Amino acid sequence: MQTNRTFRAPSAIFWSGLVLRLLCILIGHTYKVRVDEAHFNFGFEAGRIARSLVLGRGYANPFNGISGPTAWLPPLYPLLIALAFKLFGIYTNAAALFLLTCNSIFSALIAPAIYEIAARCFDASGIARRASKHAAPVALGSAWLWALYPAALQYAIHWIWEMSLSTCLFTWTLVLALRLRQTGDSQLASGIWNLESDNPTRSPSPRRNFTLWILFGLLWGLTALSNASLLLVFPATLLWILWPYDVSIAHLKRNLTGALLACVVFSAVLSPWIIRNEQTLHAFIPTRDNLGVELWQSTHFYWDVFPWGQAVPLSPLDPEHRLYIQMGEVAYSQMRMTQARANIAAHPHTFLRLTLERIQCFWFGVPHPTEPHPANEILRELNFSFLSVAGLLGLALALRRRVPAAWLFAAVFLLVPAAYYVVTVQARFRHPLEPLIAILAVYLFRSTTPRRATLTKQ
Repeated sequence: MQTNRTFRAPSAIFWSGLVLRLLCILIGHTYKVRVDEAHFNFGFEAGRIARSLVLGRGYANPFNGISGPTAWLPPLYPLLIALAFKLFGIYTNAAALFLLTCNSIFSALIAPAIYEIAARCFDASGIARRASKHAAPVALGSAWLWALYPAALQYAIHWIWEMSLSTCLFTWTLVLALRLRQTGDSQLASGIWNLESDNPTRSPSPRRNFTLWILFGLLWGLTALSNASLLLVFPATLLWILWPYDVSIAHLKRNLTGALLACVVFSAVLSPWIIRNEQTLHAFIPTRDNLGVELWQSTHFYWDVFPWGQAVPLSPLDPEHRLYIQMGEVAYSQMRMTQARANIAAHPHTFLRLTLERIQCFWFGVPHPTEPHPANEILRELNFSFLSVAGLLGLALALRRRVPAAWLFAAVFLLVPAAYYVVTVQARFRHPLEPLIAILAVYLFRSTTPRRATLTKQ
């Protein structure tokens, strides 16, 4: 059996990232969540659903008041919040500390995944030009960047929301895709890294291969139950793994069998949620049911690029909230979807213009509605834009040099933001891409040739 010890990140990277996040939480007292709007900042809709679960009212009531069963959000993170409420009390500082600690663990676990992705795709082939005394300079640089860079840890230490969990699950699905395609294994087998193994040229055993496929389906199922928008990448990743690339027919058949197994596992993970929605809401809802409401809100073209505020008003006394309760969530969302389509059909050029502006905002900075310190806003947007530009240039260079998995990365960059372009954008929606952005940015700068070395060659 092949041993890929070289692809494993030093444990110090994970622990440094975790300790830094926990120190930021404790020193900055970020677990003391604001109590305005009846604790709505504590997990937003997910916190409301968790409270309903703990109070025995079921998976329901995503806003203030009693509104009935919901599929407004997929269940994974609301269930984690419910666990925190059950253990430490509803909306307590202890519950917040527990959740932010979980977020920090998820965020720190992304660093080893980043290391393996970079090591397999860049360092195993020695693609980056700049010399280094380390065997895996791109892997080390990008993993440490994620562990220590402030922008990478902000959602773990401030937000009681699913970003860190979703990004962790999603990044590890990419690691499994690389393992299944055996990206980088041939370089190890050729002795480039002097890997000490019994027989590194041997393909993984069928048992290990099927285990990887099961884990692949499991992680994608959990990802769907955390952030459904990422599901667009699932079929693209499957196709990338299965795409013919100088392999035997037997190998391809085994991967087709494994892919089918992954789809079965994926379906099994989603099934309880789908069955629950069918029984409770009497509709087929594989992930969530609020797309119509979100799209309708974004087609209020007087909002310009994107709407601020809640898709459904929080107060049970608001007429819009009353209509939501009266119709029920599914019917209300279907009605808003019909209205959204009518708005788009009536103003197609406006919709296209706003979509292009949302693309710009996704990559180069979503402005805050109010910012008391303009300099902070400028610095924030410069930082946000710099990372995007570095990641996109790194991707372009990887495609040009035919880096292993470059086309998979391109598919991820293309598909992850697609739903947000037509609905709404926030800075946090880019977070699942940021591990790849870190890798590609480090690769970009490590690919430059030092000026002194250039002059010497001349």
